[in-house]
Amino acid sequence: MPLPVDFQFSQGSLQDYVDCPRRFQLRYLQRVAWPAVEAEPQVENERHRKMGELFHRLVHQHILGVPVERLTRMTAGSRLGSPELQAWWQNYLKSEFNARKGFETGKYFPEFSLSGSLRGASLTAKYDAILISGNPDNSSVTILDWKTTRQRARRVWLASRLQTRVYLYLITAAGGSLNGGTPFTPGQVDMFFWFAGFPDNPERFIYSERQFKEDGDYLSDLIQRIQGAESQDFATCANPEACKFCVYRSLCERGVRPGNLWDTDKPEQVPAQDDGSPQMDINFDFEQIAEIEF
Repeated sequence: MPLPVDFQFSQGSLQDYVDCPRRFQLRYLQRVAWPAVEAEPQVENERHRKMGELFHRLVHQHILGVPVERLTRMTAGSRLGSPELQAWWQNYLKSEFNARKGFETGKYFPEFSLSGSLRGASLTAKYDAILISGNPDNSSVTILDWKTTRQRARRVWLASRLQTRVYLYLITAAGGSLNGGTPFTPGQVDMFFWFAGFPDNPERFIYSERQFKEDGDYLSDLIQRIQGAESQDFATCANPEACKFCVYRSLCERGVRPGNLWDTDKPEQVPAQDDGSPQMDINFDFEQIAEIEF
């Protein structure tokens, strides 16, 4: 089952394949639009997702220089205005990750898309923000990612996600255009996850030559596996628990009723994957389901 000629791999599509090859097939190859609810209660699920999008938009506009007072009024005046959204915004303004406070120097690239080639395929990522400090001969690059999930994800979970691996790898392999044409070395790259609901507990990943090589090999093998897969190779997920939050669950005969949104706050775990990868918290990441577009 060949990929579309213009297909671009991303952290979202690769994560779909790792989580469930069948979901990748349905979503990206067969382009099946299945009318199912992602999670219950549906209204609260949609509200939280929209609030996450609005928060990202607020931070984006703040980085671009829109006055704080105007943005703060938006958090109250929006139809999505809520104490939760206002708390996220105030947490951001007070934090060291405030673009006009903790990271005052350097050049920002907010909502920046970057593409590169791997195994002849296009690999792309859309970053919440990229910060370049220093000059091309002595620079550093920091990836900033804002999370509005209901629980603070564990480090081991974040480290295993394709977002972390793709974002760090791609900025190193293809980010030279942001640095006057000089490629970044892995030692110049780091990434921060900042959690709007847990502002004092960010997670930082410092890149290295070893991790860059491991990520390159892993992503290359993963893309090769997808490129060479036959129709029958796209098996359904081995972990039925994960199907509760997949819109294709009824199509795959994995149940009809969606998972409960509030269950994602519990420290439940799904079984280990067949490849022996570590157990991961069920962490319903709205930004993973649909990469945010403005």
